[in-house]
Amino acid sequence: MKKLLIVAILALSSIPAFCQTDKDDIKKAINTMFDAMRKGDSTMLKSVFADGLAFQGVNTKPDGTNVLENEKPDGFIKAVGTPHKEIWDERITFGDIKVDGPLASVWTPYKFYLGKTFSHCGIDFFQLMKTATGWKIVYIIDTRRKDNCPE
Repeated sequence: MKKLLIVAILALSSIPAFCQTDKDDIKKAINTMFDAMRKGDSTMLKSVFADGLAFQGVNTKPDGTNVLENEKPDGFIKAVGTPHKEIWDERITFGDIKVDGPLASVWTPYKFYLGKTFSHCGIDFFQLMKTATGWKIVYIIDTRRKDNCPE
């Protein structure tokens, strides 16, 4: 009986360790995306994207109405890999990370800079899926604005 109790305690205490590893791997996938943007490396970028990736943005029109804009991932990948004068530097802070088996969601406030010049800020919201080759980003939606930036 005593051995069974010890095995149960050890098994239950290892569950948070698995979750932490997943969270670290999830952060690594997202950080790889932003490292790829800074380097202008479309191959590195594609390495963390799942097939069927969906991109959307929630933007506010001049009249104050919010609109949902669908973006093509291939266009983004091509833009990242096309040489540009300034480094695309999106600086994030990891907020809430939720994991349920092979599905994860991540909330990251960000500030985007073209080189050293501030461009805009907002929230990135990611959905990721655990695959045989690691965590892959399946969905990204964001907000964009020039003021009232999250910390």
